[in-house]
Amino acid sequence: MGVVGREEEEAAVALRCGEFQAFQGKRYADSPPLMVCSLPSRSVNNFLMTGPKAYLIYSSSVAAGAQSGIEECKFQFAWDRWNCPERALQLSSHGGLRSANQETAFVHAISSAGVMYTLTRNCSLGDFDNCGCDDSRNGQLGGQGWLWGGCSDNVGFGEAISKQFVDALETGQDARAAMNLHNNEAGRKAVKGTMKRTCKCHGVSGSCTTQTCWLQLPEFREVGTYLKEKYHKALKVDLLQGAGNSAASRGAIAETFSSISKKELVHLEDSPDYCLENKTLGLLGTEGRECLKRGKALSKWEKRSCRRLCGDCGLAVEERRAEMVSSCNCKFHWCCAVRCEQCRKRVTKYYCVRKEKRERSGGGGASRKLKRKQP
Repeated sequence: MGVVGREEEEAAVALRCGEFQAFQGKRYADSPPLMVCSLPSRSVNNFLMTGPKAYLIYSSSVAAGAQSGIEECKFQFAWDRWNCPERALQLSSHGGLRSANQETAFVHAISSAGVMYTLTRNCSLGDFDNCGCDDSRNGQLGGQGWLWGGCSDNVGFGEAISKQFVDALETGQDARAAMNLHNNEAGRKAVKGTMKRTCKCHGVSGSCTTQTCWLQLPEFREVGTYLKEKYHKALKVDLLQGAGNSAASRGAIAETFSSISKKELVHLEDSPDYCLENKTLGLLGTEGRECLKRGKALSKWEKRSCRRLCGDCGLAVEERRAEMVSSCNCKFHWCCAVRCEQCRKRVTKYYCVRKEKRERSGGGGASRKLKRKQP
């Protein structure tokens, strides 16, 4: 790829981001645009443009990977007091993400993992001319009764390119930059650590005398779940205030972080009280949040969401009954239309409200209509 001017670079990224958001829009029509593809953001520009200009070819995969990390963050924290708000999603510590707590650690890890995962997957799909399967171990003995073979997903490629983009955002040498780089690496380790070994049997008449095995990426949800577990066990690093202003302190920072496993998430600060609204930090609090109480498929964590979001935050749970209207019994008519009926269903939802507000309303559930968009 030849030398490309800044305007051409931004236009190319805008095109790729536009294509990706159009694709996402078809899948998530009710979701607002996410900031990863917002060109005015300095963090996103850096995210897509750092490294050699030849890497511009990977920018759409980087954007898609960061987007998948954001979506997974929102899924994993949907019923937590902190629910991955938009303000928390900017990766550059120099662009306004001032906190260095557990949640920041997770954002860096899941974003880094998303970028590596997508680059690796797209490599295996043949999207890039300069990479393909990882066959470096093919023919070698992997274990008793099996050999390496087949087409392993090329995580080495995904790891190398993702580092060029994600880690380049950290230009400082202080404790915060060291923390972000450590958590970026933890995200990449999570992708490698959750890969699955897939095998094929070989032998006479369908027997399994020997096996050929290769490594495949898991569903990204498994990576997110793995990192959520690491989030709950994140380690707090205690360093002197202002560490990083001298060569001696930079050495101390490097020594401290090198003693911690690269698989673990780390943070420098305690998290704020997410029950309460804090406009300075961009926190909305839990008042008005929906919670879950009943449902056969709910996990224990989801079933306890009303207590966690409402009761433990000094709020009451308000029950609201509503009529949901959605498309149903859809049929294809030749040619070429799909016609659906409108089905109505009574649903009960629960929300966190101030106790005095609930007392004034008499504790009754308000009724209203909800209309779902047609598929």
